[in-house]
Amino acid sequence: MKRKLGVLETQFFAYIQMRGLRTVRTGELAASVLRLQPAQERKLLSRLSRGGLIARVRPGLFLVPPRLPLGGAWTPSEAAALNALMADAQGRYQICGANTFNRYGFDDQIPNRVYAYNNRISGERKIGAVELILIKVADERLGDTETVTLPDGEQAVYASRTRTLVDAVYDWSRFGGIPRGYEWIRRELKAKRVSAAELVRCTLRYGDTGTIRRMGLLLERASVEVKWRRKLERALRPTNSLIPWIPTRPNRGTFNRRWGVVYNEPA
Repeated sequence: MKRKLGVLETQFFAYIQMRGLRTVRTGELAASVLRLQPAQERKLLSRLSRGGLIARVRPGLFLVPPRLPLGGAWTPSEAAALNALMADAQGRYQICGANTFNRYGFDDQIPNRVYAYNNRISGERKIGAVELILIKVADERLGDTETVTLPDGEQAVYASRTRTLVDAVYDWSRFGGIPRGYEWIRRELKAKRVSAAELVRCTLRYGDTGTIRRMGLLLERASVEVKWRRKLERALRPTNSLIPWIPTRPNRGTFNRRWGVVYNEPA
């Protein structure tokens, strides 16, 4: 951790504050009033990054703090890290999974990583102390979001409450969303925090066949109005194949032919 700033480091922070910069790219300082040589610039940015005073977004791109860090390391917020990465990649994202499970009160576990669907990058990234799990999806799989302005002024894009419930069923293997997601959906419908209409619309747009089948059976067992269940039913093709209600359990139980689901939940 770098605690004492030298002359060049002090000049660097004075420059970025004067310009109101949030990111710095390799080569930018050579053309600035600092007039650094390429080797000087590389060494300066490397020192500051290793010292925890700026955060490397990717090779050649660094996120800088809005104010000079005093006496210790700095790390960007989760939203600042994601926004910088996606702006550089010219992509879109939405925070999802464990983060939105916690945000909407479905799960009280606070995740130590940020999960985000996006249309540019796949894999793990670390920006400062922020660990990102980036899940690349097609453009049409992004949507049904809410944008929140955080105390630091950054805007974060989250999957909506309804979309989060659908994702719990759709992406169950990644997020561990089944069977607990079923209980979340029952609870949210009962409390009228989401409606059957919203849930069906979101399932049809962002789910797959398995999601539609499981959601149809869930709504049937929850005695939701027939008109909403029929919307899901019309989206399905006739099939003789059966999928398990809980994918991690043996495919044994009561057959529901309407939805093509084996109800294998333990008694």
